[in-house]
Amino acid sequence: MFDKEEYNFSSKNLVFFILKKKKQFLVVSFFSIFLSFTISFTIEPLYKSSVILFPAHTGSISKSLLSNKVITKKSSSFGEDEELDQFLQILHSNEIKNKIIKKYDLMQHYKIDSDYPITDLNDEFEDKISFSRTSFHSLKITVYDNIPEIASNIANDISSFLDTIINNMQEVRYKASLEIVKKEYFDLKTQINLLEDSIKKIRKKGINDYESQAEVFNKEYANALAKGDKKAIKNLEEKLEILSNYGGEYIHLRDLLLFEIERMSILKGKYIEAKVDAEKKLPNKYIVNKAVKAEKKSYPIRWLIVLISYISTFIFTLFILILFEKKNKNF
Repeated sequence: MFDKEEYNFSSKNLVFFILKKKKQFLVVSFFSIFLSFTISFTIEPLYKSSVILFPAHTGSISKSLLSNKVITKKSSSFGEDEELDQFLQILHSNEIKNKIIKKYDLMQHYKIDSDYPITDLNDEFEDKISFSRTSFHSLKITVYDNIPEIASNIANDISSFLDTIINNMQEVRYKASLEIVKKEYFDLKTQINLLEDSIKKIRKKGINDYESQAEVFNKEYANALAKGDKKAIKNLEEKLEILSNYGGEYIHLRDLLLFEIERMSILKGKYIEAKVDAEKKLPNKYIVNKAVKAEKKSYPIRWLIVLISYISTFIFTLFILILFEKKNKNF
């Protein structure tokens, strides 16, 4: 460790020391710049392409389009933080990765030839393809490749695959929901047909409106009794007996039919909604910027490589020369 005097020397006279050793610094700096500049040309150039998108709200299509309610901001606009997290999770999924690897034969394209090809391929994929949030709550898909067309194509394909995967995931759920609602709908339709058939059989016996018929028959029966009209009394007694035997069943079936018809109206709406959700597809994203072929390489940045190399070499050289200077003084 330097003592106080040496520390003062190194801090106050650093510029003087550098000027004193300028030949060494110039030689080292020249070779550093030359070497780093030469090496920068051996690094494979990479081209960058990006897609910027907003996730759409992933709610039910039918509720957004067929509902009688006014469409809310949430159901008709961009997705929120929840959708952003879901999209990011899907973008990082193996399904997206495998689709891209297969389509572009990345094992061959990245020239993977090692004892651990899958591991190396995954590492290369993660190095050159990334997904991130932006400060504007959008998603950015960034791809680097040594061929500009491939970089832009991969970025755009990832965006398309994202939509496909989300639709496939939703389709499984919506089709299962459709089957449940469809079965319930047609079971209820069968039940209503059976109720209508049962009511028709009772109506054939002369019961069409139990309450009004009972009121009329009872009045007529009272009048017939008052008049002593035996024929009318017998005829009305037969009608009243039919009402007595089948009236309760008629009321039960009629009320049940009205209830089931009302249920049917609600269920039909659900069936139509489920059918729309299962059969129709809307885009799950809004593309702000599609990826385009880059005209200039994004990596390596040669001046930055040279600068970092020069600064690192300069500091290292300074440190070594100071050590030698200290050692010589000690001797």
